[in-house]
Amino acid sequence: MTTAMRIPATKKRVPMDSMRKTALVAGVFYLITFISIPTLALYGPVKNHRDWILGSGGHTAVLAGGFLEVIVALAGIGTAVTLYPVVKRQNEGVALGFVAARVLEAAMIFTGVISLLSLLALQQDLGGAAGANAAALVTTAASHVAVYNWTFLLGQSLMPGINALLLGSLLYRSRLVPRVIPVLGLIGGPLLIIAVIVTLFRGTGHIPSLAVLAALPVAAWELSLGVWLVVKGFRPSPITAGMAAAGTAPAYHEVPA
Repeated sequence: MTTAMRIPATKKRVPMDSMRKTALVAGVFYLITFISIPTLALYGPVKNHRDWILGSGGHTAVLAGGFLEVIVALAGIGTAVTLYPVVKRQNEGVALGFVAARVLEAAMIFTGVISLLSLLALQQDLGGAAGANAAALVTTAASHVAVYNWTFLLGQSLMPGINALLLGSLLYRSRLVPRVIPVLGLIGGPLLIIAVIVTLFRGTGHIPSLAVLAALPVAAWELSLGVWLVVKGFRPSPITAGMAAAGTAPAYHEVPA
């Protein structure tokens, strides 16, 4: 008498649906935006020593800082372009505003980078100037640093606050991520905007301690959002269900071998 052997059917899991890929890409872009933190030290000699342009200061730090900031600017645009098809289902106008704000932020970052990179050319061509020419060169260098400081204040301080309000409101209402995450942005965004406005009226262009402290909740919001999207992805919501039903985001499923 033979015994029938049942071989269990194996199953293959679809690796990743389109919604999960969208969340992963957006999360990676958000995490990439933190790579510019070393520029605080890399730009130190250029920003803090007015006679840097007259000496033989190294170019590597400035070039590295500029490269990192260019990546951050492009990654910022990437976050908006990646999330737009999803969050526009909550409110298309606000979602479009988020994309526009990210592009404007990137443009200001590029402007600041250009202002510092141009100092390298000035140092190479005119760094050995003496007397009155040296004084004029130092003044020119100071103006370039001032341009960077103001573009940093508006591009990398004010705009993140605005972005936090725009995207935070979309994610809070859509429940695509736990509400505690966008709440950080909705609290930190206004605080950062107020700190920037205070700095503008002070007229210095230098980031005060108040603005640095106000930036912490926004930084926590962006970091936690990036980590959540990479690790967990979007939570089930009417938006994800609607996109799956429309065929733009096939639901995760198992298929027989």
